[in-house]
Amino acid sequence: TIKENLCVNKKVATKKEIIFVEGDVIVPDAKPDVLNIICTSGVVCIYKKEIIDEKIKIEGNIDTYIMYMTDDSQERTRGINTSLDLSEVINISNITSEMESNICTNIKEIEAKVVNERKISIKATIELTIEVYSKEEISIVNSLENTDEIKMLQEQLSVNSLIGSGETKIYAKENIAIDNIDNLVEILKFNVNIGNKDIKISYNKVLTKAEAEVKMVYLTEDNRINKTMATIPIIGFVDIQDVNEGNICDTNYEIRNILVKPNSVEEHSVYIEMEISVTTTAYEERTINIIQDLYSPSENIEFNKKTVRTIAGKREIVETRDISEKLRMEELQGRNIVDVDVIPNIIKQNIMGDKIIYNGELELRFMLMGEDLQMMLKKERISFEYNLDNISDVDSLNIRTNIEIGSQDFIIQEGGEVLANIQMRMNTMLDKNVNVNTIDEVQTTGEREEQDYSIIMYIVKKDDSLWEIAKMF
Repeated sequence: TIKENLCVNKKVATKKEIIFVEGDVIVPDAKPDVLNIICTSGVVCIYKKEIIDEKIKIEGNIDTYIMYMTDDSQERTRGINTSLDLSEVINISNITSEMESNICTNIKEIEAKVVNERKISIKATIELTIEVYSKEEISIVNSLENTDEIKMLQEQLSVNSLIGSGETKIYAKENIAIDNIDNLVEILKFNVNIGNKDIKISYNKVLTKAEAEVKMVYLTEDNRINKTMATIPIIGFVDIQDVNEGNICDTNYEIRNILVKPNSVEEHSVYIEMEISVTTTAYEERTINIIQDLYSPSENIEFNKKTVRTIAGKREIVETRDISEKLRMEELQGRNIVDVDVIPNIIKQNIMGDKIIYNGELELRFMLMGEDLQMMLKKERISFEYNLDNISDVDSLNIRTNIEIGSQDFIIQEGGEVLANIQMRMNTMLDKNVNVNTIDEVQTTGEREEQDYSIIMYIVKKDDSLWEIAKMF
């Protein structure tokens, strides 16, 4: 037999889990008493993940920023920064310590409640999306030598063979400028999102490029509240042996640690440092010959059949969608927009014919400030529909869709209306599971007994093949 080696990266498990992280924070002595909570934001950092048999252990923390209203007439708004420890063990069947995992985190909600004027209780709801993969080297019989008397039934199949995977740590550092007239007292709110992901492949290396979009709301010495935004480049190289430009890569970003440190007042800036783990898995598309069956008119042939499960048809579709919507907001009278968080959510995913139909909504969380410096929050929702057309074999595909929010602009108009212009970037990964039926351990067991037919009559039945009929006679 002549064999061909194939490296299979099988998805063993996918699991979504909602976890809750809770903790208390004591208001420092230097800060005034808490009257009520305005808003809470946070960033999840996963610095350790370990697969034990049938379990995955995750450790990390949530850096949280609490903006609150005080009982001090001079300092109406203040902020507290604290960190919550995250430690979770999640049961997943059929996973072992030799396997690899990808984990995506999404903060669904952070809720802070006033216990008393010097104590705040925090509860974070985190959605974890966990994918576990198993790597396996297999050999497939694709041809035979010395086969003058042996007929082969062969099939060609395109599959995605694993080339390899690699990981690198990137330290992204930047001084984020604030307005020159602002003397920063403290950070009230902090968010970071990783977007605009891209890769460039050269021989044996993958250049990974992305951007960390940072947004901060801060308090000044003269009790004003302001906002600054910046983009920090995330660039690194992942070493993968034998990777080349024709390959397909999956890339995953995980924030491990974040340091946010205001510089001296005179510098009018904030220093930010992030440790980001980037994992890249590379595949090549290969067309393989598979022997389905063997037959010899002169010899009896015996062989084993086996089925191998792998993936095929791997591809990524990236599309940009612009949304423009007018929102009626009576609360805008006499107030300004300080900040807006845009949270995308896919509510329903349907398959119809050769298209994928998404129904979702954008949740907009407006932070408004009045002339008296009083802060309030207002939520609005914008529904959207998005279609992916001309997707072949869509019923058999594994579909993973992620929405990134790009540019956003909110224009206050007359009569309490806001024109919201939001750009969405839809990233859809497609692949399918295929069963490769192949043979192994071929051997002959003696000469075939010849049969002498004077006449042959056979009635063809449903699902017959010419191959099976020829083997019978």
